[in-house]
Amino acid sequence: MIKDSRLTAFKELLDIMDELREKCPWDRKQTFESLRKLTIEETYELTDAILKKNPAEIKDELGDLMLHIVFYAKLGSENGTFNMTDILNSINKKLITRHPHVFGDTKVADEEEVLKNWEKIKLRNGKKSVLGGIPKSLPALIKANRLQEKVHGVGFDWKDRSEIWGKINEEIGEIKEELLKLSEKEIKENGGKEKLEGELGDLLFSIINAARLYGIDPENSLERTNKKFISRFQQMEKIIRQQGKKLEYLSLDEMNRIWEEVKKKEVKQ
Repeated sequence: MIKDSRLTAFKELLDIMDELREKCPWDRKQTFESLRKLTIEETYELTDAILKKNPAEIKDELGDLMLHIVFYAKLGSENGTFNMTDILNSINKKLITRHPHVFGDTKVADEEEVLKNWEKIKLRNGKKSVLGGIPKSLPALIKANRLQEKVHGVGFDWKDRSEIWGKINEEIGEIKEELLKLSEKEIKENGGKEKLEGELGDLLFSIINAARLYGIDPENSLERTNKKFISRFQQMEKIIRQQGKKLEYLSLDEMNRIWEEVKKKEVKQ
């Protein structure tokens, strides 16, 4: 029999986890609750590595995340609720059930049909709402995108993606209209601020929808802009220091002038 290196490596990780849980004071102390925030951190570190397109970092971060899964399985086995076998059997069954076009006789034309079948199967299996599986603690931008993807799966979407721009213009108009009604004092007060917040939320939701309709990941898109802004601002700070000046003493006009210089250099590079 040929030895499967994947199974060997996975068994070694399980054995290491057993040892750590028994002999390491820190590992012995951990619970589902204490690991939760660390798992979130590891997930974000993985997304950073993916955005950097660094295979070595992606591999390392996936290893860290795998350790967390093994850790949760170990905790589950200790309190008798589930173990690693239960976890694997559960996901295996789910994948087979939700891919009848691969493991059954269902025919699909493309990715769109796969997604629609996925949502229909989940509803048939007792899920009460298409939106029921979206975590409440997801960041708002990612949650908005997932909400839109989910309802798209059951056909609740724009017939033509170009229609979204009319909706965006409508939302911008509603914000402007609201601003004309509110004084500066009313905006700062609770009622006025909440109303404006709601209108801005509608606009952001529509912009995220536009990104999805055009095949753009809004999270990645915004993060690219964040990184661009950080790079430009730090270059601006460097130029100001080289000129022997201090940022806090410059006027907005002076900062804008240097900012434009930085942008022009980017175009030339």
